[in-house]
Order: sequence, then structure tokens, then C-alpha cells
Amino acid sequence: MTADELRALNVDKLVDARGTACPGPLLDARRGIGECPIGGVMEIQSSSSDTLVSVQRWCKKMKFDYLGDVENDGFWSIYLRRTK
Repeated sequence: MTADELRALNVDKLVDARGTACPGPLLDARRGIGECPIGGVMEIQSSSSDTLVSVQRWCKKMKFDYLGDVENDGFWSIYLRRTK
């Protein structure tokens, strides 16, 4: 998906983990995924570039759809779809 398509997604759960060092953003996402409906989109905001890799690995392990990421001013927005 393009950056514009990602930004236009209807986000069901936002996890704002900016300012948190790894593995904090991933742990916050793991706690928050239960509040995201199956088929819903979660956005994780993180100021740590390490989160990009850890979320991709987590999505692969959990069989969630990694939709992409967008670099913003000082942080990344990472998008995934909960599939189960």
C-alpha cells in the first residue's frame, strides 16, 4: 500500500508508543491487539526504527497482515490487520 492509502485507513486501535524504547512498542501492541476487532486495523506509532522489524516478525508469527509503514516527522506509523 502507498503512504496515502495507509493514512486513509480506518484505524480500529491506535497504540501510541512514541518515546518508548524497544521492546516497549511491541509490548504495547501485544497488549492492545485484544482491543482491535478481528479484521480490524491497528496503527502503532513508534519513534524507534527497531519497531519496524519487530512488528513485521510478530505479524508473521501471529499470521496478521502487515500492511506497511509511513515515516512521519520523528516517528513511524506501522499498520497491521488482525486476522484472528
